[in-house]
Amino acid sequence: KSGVFHKFGASLDPKQIEKCDPYVTINNRRKQSEFKVRRRIMSSFKNAEAGIIVDKLIKTIQEQRDYLSEIDGKIGDGDHGINMNKGFTMCEEKLKGQTYNMSEGLCTLGETLLEDIGGSMGPLYGLLFDELSAASEDKDEIDAEVFGEMISGAVEGIQEISPAKVGDKTLLDTLIPAKDAFMEAKDAGKDFAECLDAMNEAAKKGWESTKDLVAKIGRASRLGERSRGVLDAGATSCYFIVTTLGTAAKELLG
Repeated sequence: KSGVFHKFGASLDPKQIEKCDPYVTINNRRKQSEFKVRRRIMSSFKNAEAGIIVDKLIKTIQEQRDYLSEIDGKIGDGDHGINMNKGFTMCEEKLKGQTYNMSEGLCTLGETLLEDIGGSMGPLYGLLFDELSAASEDKDEIDAEVFGEMISGAVEGIQEISPAKVGDKTLLDTLIPAKDAFMEAKDAGKDFAECLDAMNEAAKKGWESTKDLVAKIGRASRLGERSRGVLDAGATSCYFIVTTLGTAAKELLG
């Protein structure tokens, strides 16, 4: 204990002790400084160190291949997991042995899906990852503002080529609520990690909501009411992508 404390005992208010004891004052200021540093660290991550996000996206789709095909087989062709796994694994091969930041990895993933995966999902997801990359490619630090631009750009890009909207039983039933939740949290002054948590939670709710929807877009729409009671495959893969993205980004915040 300080000499000041011994001299005056407990009769002094802690604030009084701080005023007359340089040791206490310095330590309190150091703690405040450390807290501010931690807050700065928590507010962003480096693009150059975030290529691991793409690695984790690839691993997630590979792990969920069979489940995605199982879901798709209930009201679709049953090949969604196979096609997604093919595209993500091809991207993995292209990136093998290379050094890349998050934006570069996302760009390679987007190009691979656009060029090498058929059907409707290749172009949709290819554009999604291309937009995520474009919004961040010139940024060294990825903070909530940049991430908001990334996910907003992804939604806008898909909406430019697809007539789907929330309620049509598509991947947008996952993506749009996730984007909205992130932006609402950011605008409310939440920190980056809290925004990512809100995004992941909304993605889960949006994905789960597709079970009670009737398909209005794509091949499943021909089933009408028979498409109700089954999760949408695109919304499911989008859920895995969004939550992997959000969780990996949060881990990089430290």
